[in-house]
Amino acid sequence: MRGRDGTISPDSCVKIHQFLLQSKFRTMNKEEADLFFVPTYVKCVRMNGGLNDKEINQTFVKVLSQMPYFRLSGGRDHIFVFPSGAGAHLFRSWPVFLNRSIILTPEGDRTDKRDTSAFNTWKDIIIPGNVDDGVTAFHSSAVVQPIPLSKRKYLANFLGRAQGKTGRLQLVELAKQYPDKLESPELKLSGPNKLGRIDYFHHLRNAKFCLAPRGESSWTLRFYEAFFMECVPVILSDQVELPFQNIIDYSRISIKWPSTRIGIELLEYLQSIPYEAIEEMLANGRRVRCLWVYASETEPCSAMGAILWELQRKVRRFHQSTETFWLHNGSIVNRQLEAFQKWRTPVQLP
Repeated sequence: MRGRDGTISPDSCVKIHQFLLQSKFRTMNKEEADLFFVPTYVKCVRMNGGLNDKEINQTFVKVLSQMPYFRLSGGRDHIFVFPSGAGAHLFRSWPVFLNRSIILTPEGDRTDKRDTSAFNTWKDIIIPGNVDDGVTAFHSSAVVQPIPLSKRKYLANFLGRAQGKTGRLQLVELAKQYPDKLESPELKLSGPNKLGRIDYFHHLRNAKFCLAPRGESSWTLRFYEAFFMECVPVILSDQVELPFQNIIDYSRISIKWPSTRIGIELLEYLQSIPYEAIEEMLANGRRVRCLWVYASETEPCSAMGAILWELQRKVRRFHQSTETFWLHNGSIVNRQLEAFQKWRTPVQLP
């Protein structure tokens, strides 16, 4: 969403939408559609100051009321993308209107700030964070290339702001105690000492392990970036949810360490891992990192291909809601026994 230089990239907000517009699975005939994608750019609008939270909520409800097919299924076959850490909470009334819909989000947990999480493992899909295209393109134009494991200066690094979070503060202090093992430079996003985009990746590639602690939310883009700089990601976020677990064994490509045990014990453990084991994990990571790349479904391996595969598993032959009924001849009617084809907008939302 917002880059490290403080700007907002429109591509980050609309990538999935753009790829679906080009998809061979897209149909303009609503009767043929198994699923309905609803393009909403709540985070982008909010960050650009287009609408405040109250206006976003009102607009969302108004748009949904203009969608008869949403009422027909209770939203069960409608897809919404919330690509930021706040997830669906940016739409305040999500528990009322989107509690049955399919939500695509990189965020699986926000219970640290709210009573409930908008993510439901049985209906929603965790998607990868949007890694810089210049890093995922492994050719001569890539902004930064990995360096051999033997030439890396540090055992591990943490490249992130402390944000007043316990785990991050512990890593900053740990780096001060063991500066030859753990790098954790102060990240400045503005001013003459601002850490630039390329400088950031030069730091990231200079360690064998990239530490990914919880920040404002349970996921961090650093986890995905680590695969392209070829350092083993170490997850220090207990509630994190990871994408495509049906096809990826994360124990072969990463390490998850208890966030309650951040200290010298962690560094000693990482130091004890054999060189060959690190190389094997990096090799395994190379084979699956294409699943973090937002590219066309026509590519042999991409995030879009995996997302479409996950969506296919959500398709139902039949949908119902509390405000839809059906008769002996198969016709769908509302509470007033009006046939679906005659429903007028705005419709009463389920």
